[in-house]
Amino acid sequence: MVTGSCKRRMNKYWDKKMIEGKKIFVTGGAGFIGSTIVGRLVENNEIIIYDNLARDSLKDTIYRDHRNIKLVQGDILDYDKLARSMKGAEIIIHLAAIAGIDTVIRSPITTMKVNLLGTVNLLEAASSQDNLERVIDFSTSEVFGAYAFRSEENDTTALGAVGNARWTYAVSKLAAEHLAYSYYTEKKMPTLSIRPFNIYGPGQTGEGAIHHFIANALQNHDLVIRGDGDQIRSWCYIDDLVDGVMLCLKKPKAIGQCFNIGNPRGTTTIHGLALAIVRATYSKSKIVYVPKDYADVELRIPSIEKAKKLLGFEAKIGLEEGLRRTATWYYGKIFSDKTHKAEYIAR
Repeated sequence: MVTGSCKRRMNKYWDKKMIEGKKIFVTGGAGFIGSTIVGRLVENNEIIIYDNLARDSLKDTIYRDHRNIKLVQGDILDYDKLARSMKGAEIIIHLAAIAGIDTVIRSPITTMKVNLLGTVNLLEAASSQDNLERVIDFSTSEVFGAYAFRSEENDTTALGAVGNARWTYAVSKLAAEHLAYSYYTEKKMPTLSIRPFNIYGPGQTGEGAIHHFIANALQNHDLVIRGDGDQIRSWCYIDDLVDGVMLCLKKPKAIGQCFNIGNPRGTTTIHGLALAIVRATYSKSKIVYVPKDYADVELRIPSIEKAKKLLGFEAKIGLEEGLRRTATWYYGKIFSDKTHKAEYIAR
């Protein structure tokens, strides 16, 4: 029988245990989330990044040319190249996907192919690895549909109407989740899935609201909101997400599970977010509203109780602090004048 004190000692052990000496294969590893995860692991592990470089955040990092990184430019739909590149991997983190509302609506076929068939390729290639310890599949909070209030992992998912391209992303990601779990139950593969809730932070590219708002606010351009801005989101800073990933890599109980990773305390409307960014950047930007011509998520707040219980996860960075850190990073990227940059940071 394992006593309570013994469990606490075991939890402390796993919290401190380092991921080191591993061969780690990261699809989509040059993207915003992927490159940040790579940065956390690169000093003590061999990292293979497999990415088509459509969105390259890795180039803006200080470790882009690190000796422990091998970058393979490849397509997740190219099974043979994927399987060759993965050979010998002990840990696999699967982030390669089509994402972003505009991109998904414009290319629903590609979205379904990359997100679903790409995961089929990934899991099938992973099944032939001899020393596989962990496979993390990145899903999405979008599987909860348009309304998600303190949604738990086992709550019913909602996929939207057929014919609305907006929901092809959620459909493909949920199907990939089912597949990852099936490889766990049928082939005993050590898989698990993560559902991130609105991640933001330094290095973000693509179509994220915070990314666009901050870039425009720093230049005193208008902040454009689609709709009336009353959509509610819980925003999670990138470092907190990566903490959750590290716990998923270390904790044995994570295998076979699905986890919401987010920050319920970082909740605000899109209008409130725009105002917070104007404050954080000392901007003179105006907030402008334009019609919204697509289906949207109106409410998205996670329950992270399962991640707290099984992983010991809890987000630490508040929204105001996260926005300040993110704005400082973007200021350095947008403006090259070191004097102005120093003045901004001092504020």
